[in-house]
Amino acid sequence: MSLQTLLEAPHITISYDHSDQWLLADWHGDQNLASVQHGALEMLRLMGQQRSHKVLNDNTRVTSMWSEAAEWGGQVWFPAMTAAGLQYFAWVYSPNVYSRLSTDLTLQFTGTDPVVSTFDDLETAKAWLRGL
Repeated sequence: MSLQTLLEAPHITISYDHSDQWLLADWHGDQNLASVQHGALEMLRLMGQQRSHKVLNDNTRVTSMWSEAAEWGGQVWFPAMTAAGLQYFAWVYSPNVYSRLSTDLTLQFTGTDPVVSTFDDLETAKAWLRGL
């Protein structure tokens, strides 16, 4: 994996994997509406900059509920990502049950595009993205 760090913020690190040609979003710590929106909009900007069609979204280190961002994520952000070229989104759940619920709620607000699949571990998510 040849990772190039594109953004480091208190709540998210975004990198581009040149080998696999996907954007990697590594979220960490407590999240809320403001942190999710900031990180998500940076993902949108950087995905377009890298011309990537795949995202590996790692919530493994998220430690809180962030459900106040669910509707915005599903109805505003995912459509914007799709319009920018996103086709496949691998979402790795946090072990925190409240974060998992926030992920599932976001997906209830999300349409059929892009293709989103959820995973319990990073390696399975990577294998899925590589197979596309």
